Amino acid sequence: MRRIAYNRNAAVEYARRWAYSRNPNYYNFDDVGGDCTSFASQCLYAGTGVMNFTPVYGWYYLSSNERTASWTGVEYFYNFLTGNLGNGEYENASTIGNVIGLGYGPFAKEVPVEEVEIGDFIQLGRATGDFYHTPIVVGFSGEMPLVAAHTYDAFNRPLNTYDYDRLRCIHILGARTD
Repeated sequence: MRRIAYNRNAAVEYARRWAYSRNPNYYNFDDVGGDCTSFASQCLYAGTGVMNFTPVYGWYYLSSNERTASWTGVEYFYNFLTGNLGNGEYENASTIGNVIGLGYGPFAKEVPVEEVEIGDFIQLGRATGDFYHTPIVVGFSGEMPLVAAHTYDAFNRPLNTYDYDRLRCIHILGARTD
């Protein structure tokens, strides 16, 4: 397995291209729970070019019926990316990372909002602890992240214009492929 860099600019360019429309290669989930995490996954894939085809616990999309929950589900997206560290790359990596993703595909760690970069993801949550939205960071206005998202389509939207109780930031570290 070799590690490859995450092309943050490619992910942001994909977001710019598709923020206000839908790529016909992907199902539009707006009417069945929302399209935000599918859009986030599409952006991430544009920046890595690699999926993880592990049944159930991987991260991939072949069609609306042939995909993992991590492609479209907010919590599953987070769990895959942060659980896919594995292989001892980071001392705080969960040992389940070797089981969840077997190492292939993108991997990430949670960071404070001050450490996000373009191409990273911010998930918005409620006070109860559940997270419900996954925009991608596409720029900054001063220190304020600007994001792009689907469901409530946006590009360059200031993060502070969203109504949320909590957030978590997913910093993409790279991906692994053959």
